[in-house]
Amino acid sequence: MGLISSEDSSVGIAHEERAGEGWQNMFVSRRVFWQLDPRLYLFTLSPLSQSPYPSESPHSSRPGSPVPEHKKRESTLSDSGIPQGLWSPTAPGPFHSSSHLPTYYPPAPTQFVFSNNIRHPLRPKPPRQGETFYTRYIPSVGQYLSFRVASASPKPQHHTGPTSQHHRSNSTNSAGGSPSIETLSLGESDIDLLHRWMNDPRVSHFWGEQGPRSHQENFLKTGLQSRHSFPVIGCWDGKPFGYFELYWVKEDNLGKLLAGDVANYDRGIHCLVGEQEFRGAHRVKIWLSALVHYCFLADMRTETVMLEPRVDNEK
Repeated sequence: MGLISSEDSSVGIAHEERAGEGWQNMFVSRRVFWQLDPRLYLFTLSPLSQSPYPSESPHSSRPGSPVPEHKKRESTLSDSGIPQGLWSPTAPGPFHSSSHLPTYYPPAPTQFVFSNNIRHPLRPKPPRQGETFYTRYIPSVGQYLSFRVASASPKPQHHTGPTSQHHRSNSTNSAGGSPSIETLSLGESDIDLLHRWMNDPRVSHFWGEQGPRSHQENFLKTGLQSRHSFPVIGCWDGKPFGYFELYWVKEDNLGKLLAGDVANYDRGIHCLVGEQEFRGAHRVKIWLSALVHYCFLADMRTETVMLEPRVDNEK
């Protein structure tokens, strides 16, 4: 919720869920409490119906304030004339929560650090390896689009999210029974997927990361250790179709070229589609807009999302 920070803003290469990589050294700065409204976190364990300090707003004067008697009477009369449709003193305020959980999760307060002589905000830690951070049903293609963080695990990743009815029907026919979504395995690890995709001539022409499996393994681990980006696997109905990187432009090489034209929270996207069946302009518009949507959802201070295709990429 923005209270605890870590200078290690990378995913990390330890794929065990309880590894705790990057969270060994955490801190809370004083400015966090200056920039976050305390009413998000301070509450009573039971409602105080008789409290002299109502939490609703607006309110002309707290009952304990030193106000002359005639002013109190005037205030009471004026308050009683307010239409209840505009404001009701019994209506819950913006910080009211019957579950005693925060009503919203604000972005982390800005704390500046230096990386490679570049001053930029301290970045939040990305989701962990294999975690799905975006899912959306696409009616035009009748499939679920999802994005998860790439994993360096040698084992295939299990898809636990929703799938379309068409996908479930095909799975049932091919397996001869009803498959369990929790046990749906896609056969290849993320390293194997990258190895196959990066050695596709169409992909290697632009990415230049072709080579033996060990090369793609090192490539993925480097991405997982990056403090300004993280690697992503895109899936249609749980089937991987492409590799992406979401990065903060200011610390990226692109930011050095753009100089002062980069805002603190501008983001960028690297992308490749490895599966032929999921290529096509109609699908590009879908997954690209979804990634941009996520960037805006992840931090409301993001104003621009950039792409940097090669100059000879005619598409």
